[in-house]
Amino acid sequence: MRSGPGLALIFAPLALSGCLAKAAVDVATAPVRIASAGVDAVTTSQAEADQQRGREMRRREERLGELQRNYDRQAKKCDDGNDRACREAVEIRRDIDLLLPTLPAEPAND
Repeated sequence: MRSGPGLALIFAPLALSGCLAKAAVDVATAPVRIASAGVDAVTTSQAEADQQRGREMRRREERLGELQRNYDRQAKKCDDGNDRACREAVEIRRDIDLLLPTLPAEPAND
């Protein structure tokens, strides 16, 4: 019976053919895997889009609350006769009027 390097040379092509076939499959499917990974990276799922929309809406609502508090302070000072506060209240009111249409309407409580 033969042993040593001769036996390894006989079975080497069989072992390498499996490796070569796997490598060929890997090379052939690589563009598809890369393309699908790229598509996943640039597309936004509906859930992610909803989360982003929700965060943006909360940010606008927080801004509106901040503007409203500042407006109320300036309006009170304006009522006390502070002309500068009156001008600031008018500017703040403009900002509020610009922001309001970007928020969803509140349901009416009847």
